[in-house]
Amino acid sequence: QVQLVESGGALVQPGGSLRLSCSGSGFTFCTSPSYVMKWHRQAPGKEREFVASITTVLGRSSYADSVKGRFTISRDVAKRTVNLQMNSLNSEDTAMYYCNVDIRGTPYWGQGTQVTVSS
Repeated sequence: QVQLVESGGALVQPGGSLRLSCSGSGFTFCTSPSYVMKWHRQAPGKEREFVASITTVLGRSSYADSVKGRFTISRDVAKRTVNLQMNSLNSEDTAMYYCNVDIRGTPYWGQGTQVTVSS
């Protein structure tokens, strides 16, 4: 069964950094064609929004405009892990962050990890 587990969320001050991790199991991480691993986030009272994505085979990445230049997504195929390095955090980044993958038309989500940016 497909499982995604996020970790790394914390309370940080504005301008600080965090590194989130998503560990996947129950599917072939590196296959052809690629799966697309994604990070989304949802703040209280707001819709869930896309943050970043990476393909499992070639590691091609994509980012939302709001995080370009500040966040970096990466993956470790051997460890079946996708990471999100977040720098220059501000209050707008406060949200629950979720890992996601779509497999044969079915979306899978982790339980989320909370990121709070506050002074």
